[in-house]
Amino acid sequence: MSSPSLGARHFDRGPRPYNLSSRVTPPVCSATHTVAVTESTPLRWDHAIGVIPIASAPRPRTALAPSEYYFPDAHLAEGEGPAAVGADFAPATIIEAYRAGYFPWPHDAEEYLWFSPDPRALIPVGGIHVSGRLARTIRQRRFRLTLDTAFGHVLAACADRLEGSWITPAYTGGYIALHRLGWAHSIEVWQDDLLVGGLYGIRAGNMFGAESMFHRVTDASKVAMVALMQWVEREGITLVDVQVITPHTARMGAVEVPRDEYLSLLRDAVQ
Repeated sequence: MSSPSLGARHFDRGPRPYNLSSRVTPPVCSATHTVAVTESTPLRWDHAIGVIPIASAPRPRTALAPSEYYFPDAHLAEGEGPAAVGADFAPATIIEAYRAGYFPWPHDAEEYLWFSPDPRALIPVGGIHVSGRLARTIRQRRFRLTLDTAFGHVLAACADRLEGSWITPAYTGGYIALHRLGWAHSIEVWQDDLLVGGLYGIRAGNMFGAESMFHRVTDASKVAMVALMQWVEREGITLVDVQVITPHTARMGAVEVPRDEYLSLLRDAVQ
Protein backbone atom coordinates (compact mmCIF):
# COMPACT_ATOMS: atom_id res chain seq x y z
CA MET A 1 0.00 0.00 0.00
CA SER A 2 1.24 3.47 -0.81
CA SER A 3 1.22 6.19 1.82
CA PRO A 4 -0.13 9.65 1.06
CA SER A 5 2.40 11.79 -0.74
CA LEU A 6 4.58 13.97 1.42
CA GLY A 7 2.78 16.96 -0.09
CA ALA A 8 -0.96 16.79 -0.75
CA ARG A 9 -1.27 17.55 -4.43
CA HIS A 10 -4.56 19.34 -5.08
CA PHE A 11 -4.64 22.75 -6.69
CA ASP A 12 -6.76 25.57 -8.01
CA ARG A 13 -5.32 26.63 -11.34
CA GLY A 14 -5.40 30.34 -10.42
CA PRO A 15 -3.73 33.06 -12.53
CA ARG A 16 -1.83 32.34 -15.72
CA PRO A 17 1.55 30.78 -14.84
CA TYR A 18 4.90 32.16 -15.95
CA ASN A 19 5.99 30.54 -19.23
CA LEU A 20 9.46 28.95 -19.04
CA SER A 21 9.59 28.01 -22.72
CA SER A 22 12.16 30.71 -23.51
CA ARG A 23 15.61 31.01 -21.98
CA VAL A 24 16.06 34.41 -20.42
CA THR A 25 18.56 36.34 -18.34
CA PRO A 26 17.42 36.66 -14.71
CA PRO A 27 16.67 40.15 -13.45
CA VAL A 28 18.33 41.60 -10.37
CA CYS A 29 16.07 40.90 -7.37
CA SER A 30 16.06 42.66 -4.05
CA ALA A 31 17.16 40.63 -1.03
CA THR A 32 14.60 39.21 1.37
CA HIS A 33 14.88 39.17 5.13
CA THR A 34 15.27 36.00 7.16
CA VAL A 35 12.43 35.04 9.49
CA ALA A 36 12.98 32.25 12.01
CA VAL A 37 10.48 29.41 12.39
CA THR A 38 8.81 30.15 15.71
CA GLU A 39 7.79 26.65 16.80
CA SER A 40 8.04 25.46 20.39
CA THR A 41 11.06 23.28 21.09
CA PRO A 42 10.02 19.63 20.48
CA LEU A 43 10.89 16.67 22.65
CA ARG A 44 14.16 15.07 21.56
CA TRP A 45 12.98 11.93 19.80
CA ASP A 46 16.46 10.31 19.79
CA HIS A 47 16.40 10.04 23.59
CA ALA A 48 13.56 7.52 23.32
CA ILE A 49 14.49 5.49 20.26
CA GLY A 50 18.25 5.82 19.77
CA VAL A 51 19.88 6.24 16.38
CA ILE A 52 18.37 4.12 13.62
CA PRO A 53 21.20 2.32 11.82
CA ILE A 54 21.33 3.02 8.07
CA ALA A 55 23.59 0.84 5.94
CA SER A 56 25.51 2.32 2.99
CA ALA A 57 26.28 5.96 2.26
CA PRO A 58 24.95 8.55 -0.20
CA ARG A 59 26.41 8.68 -3.69
CA PRO A 60 29.11 11.30 -4.24
CA ARG A 61 27.73 14.41 -5.87
CA THR A 62 28.70 15.45 -9.40
CA ALA A 63 28.65 19.15 -10.26
CA LEU A 64 25.88 20.24 -12.64
CA ALA A 65 26.16 22.63 -15.55
CA PRO A 66 24.13 25.84 -15.11
CA SER A 67 20.45 25.47 -15.88
CA GLU A 68 19.24 26.64 -19.27
CA TYR A 69 16.10 28.05 -17.62
CA TYR A 70 15.48 30.88 -15.20
CA PHE A 71 12.69 30.56 -12.66
CA PRO A 72 10.97 33.82 -11.70
CA ASP A 73 10.94 35.23 -8.18
CA ALA A 74 8.65 32.88 -6.23
CA HIS A 75 7.64 35.74 -3.92
CA LEU A 76 5.53 37.01 -6.85
CA ALA A 77 3.65 33.74 -7.51
CA GLU A 78 -0.15 34.10 -7.33
CA GLY A 79 -2.95 31.70 -6.48
CA GLU A 80 -2.74 28.03 -5.60
CA GLY A 81 -2.14 26.72 -9.11
CA PRO A 82 1.07 26.29 -11.07
CA ALA A 83 3.39 29.27 -10.85
CA ALA A 84 5.39 28.36 -13.97
CA VAL A 85 4.98 26.09 -16.98
CA GLY A 86 7.43 24.67 -19.49
CA ALA A 87 11.15 23.82 -19.41
CA ASP A 88 12.11 20.15 -18.91
CA PHE A 89 13.12 17.61 -16.27
CA ALA A 90 16.85 17.78 -16.92
CA PRO A 91 18.85 17.50 -13.67
CA ALA A 92 20.00 21.13 -13.75
CA THR A 93 16.42 22.33 -14.34
CA ILE A 94 15.02 20.42 -11.35
CA ILE A 95 17.77 21.64 -9.02
CA GLU A 96 17.36 25.22 -10.23
CA ALA A 97 13.63 24.93 -9.51
CA TYR A 98 14.20 23.73 -5.96
CA ARG A 99 16.75 26.44 -5.31
CA ALA A 100 14.21 29.02 -6.50
CA GLY A 101 11.42 27.65 -4.30
CA TYR A 102 9.53 25.51 -6.84
CA PHE A 103 8.82 21.81 -7.22
CA PRO A 104 7.53 19.84 -10.24
CA TRP A 105 4.07 18.32 -10.34
CA PRO A 106 3.04 16.87 -13.71
CA HIS A 107 -0.65 16.61 -14.66
CA ASP A 108 -2.50 14.87 -17.45
CA ALA A 109 -3.10 18.06 -19.41
CA GLU A 110 0.39 19.51 -18.93
CA GLU A 111 3.53 17.69 -17.81
CA TYR A 112 5.95 20.52 -17.04
CA LEU A 113 4.19 22.36 -14.23
CA TRP A 114 6.04 24.04 -11.34
CA PHE A 115 4.48 24.99 -8.01
CA SER A 116 5.41 27.30 -5.15
CA PRO A 117 2.45 27.16 -2.74
CA ASP A 118 1.66 29.61 0.03
CA PRO A 119 1.84 28.49 2.80
CA ARG A 120 4.64 25.93 2.44
CA ALA A 121 4.99 22.85 4.66
CA LEU A 122 8.21 21.78 6.34
CA ILE A 123 9.34 19.55 9.19
CA PRO A 124 11.64 21.45 11.56
CA VAL A 125 14.97 19.67 11.98
CA GLY A 126 14.83 17.94 15.36
CA GLY A 127 11.04 18.30 15.38
CA ILE A 128 9.81 14.92 14.16
CA HIS A 129 6.94 13.57 16.29
CA VAL A 130 7.23 9.90 17.27
CA SER A 131 4.25 8.22 18.92
CA GLY A 132 4.74 5.71 21.71
CA ARG A 133 3.70 2.86 19.43
CA LEU A 134 6.08 3.94 16.68
CA ALA A 135 8.89 4.31 19.21
CA ARG A 136 8.32 0.71 20.33
CA THR A 137 8.41 -0.46 16.71
CA ILE A 138 11.71 1.34 16.14
CA ARG A 139 13.27 -0.02 19.32
CA GLN A 140 12.29 -3.55 18.30
CA ARG A 141 14.42 -3.17 15.13
CA ARG A 142 11.88 -4.92 12.92
CA PHE A 143 13.30 -3.30 9.81
CA ARG A 144 16.66 -2.92 8.12
CA LEU A 145 17.32 0.49 6.53
CA THR A 146 19.59 1.48 3.68
CA LEU A 147 20.42 4.71 1.90
CA ASP A 148 20.63 5.05 -1.90
CA THR A 149 20.67 1.32 -2.66
CA ALA A 150 17.30 0.97 -4.46
CA PHE A 151 16.34 4.46 -5.61
CA GLY A 152 14.59 3.30 -8.78
CA HIS A 153 12.54 0.72 -6.89
CA VAL A 154 11.46 3.31 -4.30
CA LEU A 155 10.43 5.72 -7.07
CA ALA A 156 8.46 2.98 -8.84
CA ALA A 157 6.72 1.97 -5.61
CA CYS A 158 5.74 5.59 -4.92
CA ALA A 159 4.25 5.78 -8.43
CA ASP A 160 2.19 2.60 -7.94
CA ARG A 161 -1.07 4.16 -6.73
CA LEU A 162 -4.62 3.09 -7.47
CA GLU A 163 -5.65 6.75 -7.80
CA GLY A 164 -2.91 7.43 -10.34
CA SER A 165 0.37 9.29 -9.99
CA TRP A 166 2.17 12.42 -11.10
CA ILE A 167 5.36 10.35 -11.47
CA THR A 168 5.57 10.24 -15.28
CA PRO A 169 8.29 8.60 -17.40
CA ALA A 170 9.93 12.00 -18.04
CA TYR A 171 9.83 12.86 -14.33
CA THR A 172 11.26 9.43 -13.49
CA GLY A 173 14.08 9.89 -15.97
CA GLY A 174 15.03 13.24 -14.48
CA TYR A 175 15.09 11.96 -10.91
CA ILE A 176 17.01 8.79 -11.77
CA ALA A 177 19.59 10.98 -13.51
CA LEU A 178 19.78 13.19 -10.41
CA HIS A 179 20.29 10.10 -8.25
CA ARG A 180 23.15 8.89 -10.44
CA LEU A 181 24.71 12.33 -10.10
CA GLY A 182 24.35 12.29 -6.30
CA TRP A 183 21.59 14.91 -5.93
CA ALA A 184 18.54 12.68 -5.31
CA HIS A 185 18.46 10.23 -2.42
CA SER A 186 16.29 7.43 -1.13
CA ILE A 187 15.85 5.70 2.19
CA GLU A 188 14.82 2.07 1.83
CA VAL A 189 13.08 -0.01 4.51
CA TRP A 190 13.53 -3.77 4.29
CA GLN A 191 11.95 -6.73 6.05
CA ASP A 192 14.20 -9.68 5.45
CA ASP A 193 15.01 -9.19 1.73
CA LEU A 194 11.75 -7.47 0.79
CA LEU A 195 11.47 -3.72 0.17
CA VAL A 196 8.50 -2.77 2.35
CA GLY A 197 8.77 1.02 2.53
CA GLY A 198 10.82 4.06 1.69
CA LEU A 199 10.95 7.64 0.55
CA TYR A 200 12.95 9.79 -1.84
CA GLY A 201 13.81 13.44 -2.38
CA ILE A 202 16.30 16.04 -3.51
CA ARG A 203 19.20 17.61 -1.65
CA ALA A 204 20.35 21.07 -2.70
CA GLY A 205 22.89 22.56 -0.32
CA ASN A 206 21.45 22.17 3.18
CA MET A 207 17.86 21.77 1.96
CA PHE A 208 16.18 18.38 1.51
CA GLY A 209 13.01 18.34 -0.57
CA ALA A 210 11.04 15.22 0.42
CA GLU A 211 8.92 14.15 -2.54
CA SER A 212 6.99 10.97 -1.75
CA MET A 213 6.98 7.80 0.32
CA PHE A 214 5.28 4.40 0.36
CA HIS A 215 4.70 1.45 2.66
CA ARG A 216 3.72 -2.17 2.19
CA VAL A 217 3.67 -3.07 5.88
CA THR A 218 2.51 -1.01 8.85
CA ASP A 219 4.85 1.79 10.00
CA ALA A 220 7.49 1.21 7.29
CA SER A 221 7.13 4.70 5.78
CA LYS A 222 7.03 6.30 9.24
CA VAL A 223 10.28 4.59 10.19
CA ALA A 224 11.77 5.88 6.91
CA MET A 225 10.71 9.42 7.82
CA VAL A 226 12.22 9.20 11.31
CA ALA A 227 15.44 7.83 9.83
CA LEU A 228 15.47 10.67 7.29
CA MET A 229 15.16 13.28 10.04
CA GLN A 230 18.04 11.70 11.97
CA TRP A 231 20.15 11.58 8.80
CA VAL A 232 19.52 15.22 7.86
CA GLU A 233 20.53 16.36 11.33
CA ARG A 234 23.81 14.43 11.10
CA GLU A 235 24.40 15.89 7.64
CA GLY A 236 23.90 19.50 8.78
CA ILE A 237 20.76 19.95 6.67
CA THR A 238 18.72 22.85 8.05
CA LEU A 239 15.52 22.75 5.98
CA VAL A 240 13.27 19.76 5.21
CA ASP A 241 10.56 20.75 2.72
CA VAL A 242 7.43 18.60 2.48
CA GLN A 243 5.63 21.00 0.13
CA VAL A 244 1.98 20.96 1.31
CA ILE A 245 0.81 19.71 4.68
CA THR A 246 -1.32 16.56 5.00
CA PRO A 247 -2.89 14.95 8.08
CA HIS A 248 -0.17 12.28 7.88
CA THR A 249 2.76 14.71 7.84
CA ALA A 250 1.09 16.97 10.42
CA ARG A 251 0.94 14.05 12.85
CA MET A 252 4.67 13.56 12.32
CA GLY A 253 5.53 17.18 13.05
CA ALA A 254 5.06 19.09 9.80
CA VAL A 255 4.13 22.76 10.12
CA GLU A 256 3.07 25.43 7.66
CA VAL A 257 4.97 28.68 7.22
CA PRO A 258 4.22 31.62 4.93
CA ARG A 259 5.94 31.31 1.57
CA ASP A 260 8.03 34.44 2.18
CA GLU A 261 9.36 32.88 5.37
CA TYR A 262 10.04 29.59 3.60
CA LEU A 263 11.96 31.36 0.84
CA SER A 264 14.11 33.13 3.42
CA LEU A 265 14.91 29.81 5.08
CA LEU A 266 15.60 28.30 1.66
CA ARG A 267 17.97 31.12 0.71
CA ASP A 268 20.03 30.46 3.84
CA ALA A 269 20.01 26.69 3.25
CA VAL A 270 21.17 26.70 -0.39
CA GLN A 271 23.60 29.62 -0.43
